[in-house]
Amino acid sequence: MTVADLAFYAFAIVTVVAGVLVTMSRNPVHSVLWLILAFLSSAGLFVLLGAEFVAMLLIIVYVGAVAVLFLFVVMMLDIDFAELKGEMAKYMPLGLLVGVILLMQLSLGLGAWVQAEGAMGLRQSVTPDMAQIDNTRALGLLMYDRYLLVFQLSGLVLLVAMIGAIVLTLRHRTDVKRQNVLHQMWRDPAKTMEMKDVKPGQGL
Repeated sequence: MTVADLAFYAFAIVTVVAGVLVTMSRNPVHSVLWLILAFLSSAGLFVLLGAEFVAMLLIIVYVGAVAVLFLFVVMMLDIDFAELKGEMAKYMPLGLLVGVILLMQLSLGLGAWVQAEGAMGLRQSVTPDMAQIDNTRALGLLMYDRYLLVFQLSGLVLLVAMIGAIVLTLRHRTDVKRQNVLHQMWRDPAKTMEMKDVKPGQGL
């Protein structure tokens, strides 16, 4: 057994155990920490597969942003998790039924999976030769050279979706003190400050 095999089994076991503990931990903070460990172990598996770009994305995006955001939200919100689990117990049979149906659909889909005859040839005609160039550079050449327009348009769609979410959730409240930037820029500096001659022993 090689070092790569040992690393694979170690990362795989840690990923499975961490995934189980995410759902079984009573403390939600511990669940998020187990989720971060599962992400890190999954990134190690991607490195063993030669997909170091996906591994770095998993660490930077999911561990560095999403999981940390979950951790802060769970720690800052005052949620009664005992009551929440009590509500979830009522819908457990329905959830198990939906889960069984999804597993059956996945098994049917995987059982009927048939690869087309020219699929590998079409895939290799798009991607560069992995023997001559590494994975990250090949992805960069594809995204920023051949599919630059599609990549930029997808970013534009995400930007429009983000702006739309902000506009839909923006609520102007009259009882909130807001900053008026134009009023601050147009104010007269001579009228901004007022000098007071305070005598010794007297207050304002």
